[in-house]
Amino acid sequence: MEKTVIAIDASGGDNAPTSVIGGVALAIDDKSIAADILLVGDSEIIERELEKANISKTAVSILHAPDIITPDEVPTTAVRRKKQSSIVVGTKAVKEGTASAFVSAGSTGALLSAATVYIGRAEGIERPALGVMLPNRSGFTLLIDCGANVDCKPAYLAQFAQMGSDYMSKIRGIKAPTVGLINIGTESEKGNTLVKEAYPLLEQAGVNFIGNVEAREVPLGKVDVAVCDAFVGNVLLKYTEGLATGLMGVIKDELLADPISKIGALLAKRGFKRVRKRFNHDDVGGAPFLGLKSLVVKAHGSSNANAIYGAIRQCDYFNKANVN
Repeated sequence: MEKTVIAIDASGGDNAPTSVIGGVALAIDDKSIAADILLVGDSEIIERELEKANISKTAVSILHAPDIITPDEVPTTAVRRKKQSSIVVGTKAVKEGTASAFVSAGSTGALLSAATVYIGRAEGIERPALGVMLPNRSGFTLLIDCGANVDCKPAYLAQFAQMGSDYMSKIRGIKAPTVGLINIGTESEKGNTLVKEAYPLLEQAGVNFIGNVEAREVPLGKVDVAVCDAFVGNVLLKYTEGLATGLMGVIKDELLADPISKIGALLAKRGFKRVRKRFNHDDVGGAPFLGLKSLVVKAHGSSNANAIYGAIRQCDYFNKANVN
C-alpha cells in the first residue's frame, strides 16, 4: 500500500508542542503505521522540540505555520484572519493533497470552520459531525454529534445516523449497526420539537433504527450508534469522562481503605487494569469529523502523547480501510 501523509497540528492543545512531539515519537516507533508525518506549526519551535525528543529531522516533515488560533477566539473570524495559523495551514495541506488527513487538539470550532471552508463537505452532507467512541458493556457505541453542531435541524440528525451507521459498518465491521435517538424516554411522542421531528426521518433514513434510547442505555450497549445534537452529546461525553475518572478513584480509595481490601485489590489488579484500559480515551485518540471530503480528527484539548499517538493510529486505520 502506498504511504500516505498525516498532518499533525504541533501548536494545538493544552500540552502542545511537547505532547504532540511525544505522540509523533511513539508513532515513528510503531512500524505498523504506514504513513509519513507532517508537523504543522512554528518550525523553530518544532525543531527545538524534535531535538529534545531525540527525533531526527529526517524522520518527519515540517510545514511552517507561525500563528495559533486560541479557544477563546471566534472561530470563523480567526480562520479568516489567521491564514498562517496551524489549523488553517493544516487543513489547506489536506485540500491541496500534501496530506491525506489532519489531526489537531486545537479549537474545535476553528477546526470545523477551516475544514468546512478548505476541505469541504462530502456530497449531500449539510453538516459534518463529530463522532466519538464511548465504551459500553460489550464494546463501543459511536456518539454523534458530540461537539460540532449545537443547534440542529431534524434533517441533520438523520444524516448523522447515516454517517454513524456507515462508520460502524466500515471501521468496526458491524453488520447493520443499531441506531438510537437519544431522548428523555423511549416513547416516540416524547422529547422536544427537534427529536420529535427527527424520529420519522430516522425511520426513513435507511439505517437499522430501533427508536429512542435514554442516556443510561448507552453504556449498557443498547445501540451501536447514538444520535443527538452536539449540546446533548457534549454534555453526555464530558459526564462520561468525569464519571469514569471519578469511579476509578472511588474504587481505588475503597480498595486501599483497610488491609483485607488491599489483599483483594492485589488479587484483582489485572482485572482493574483491563477495566481502566477500556475506559482510557487516550487509546482512541480523538473524534473524526464525519461528512468531510477528507479525514480530519479532533483530539482532546488536554491530549497527552498517548492520545496524539492514538489519533495518528486512527488516521492510519482509516486510510487502510479506505474511509475518509
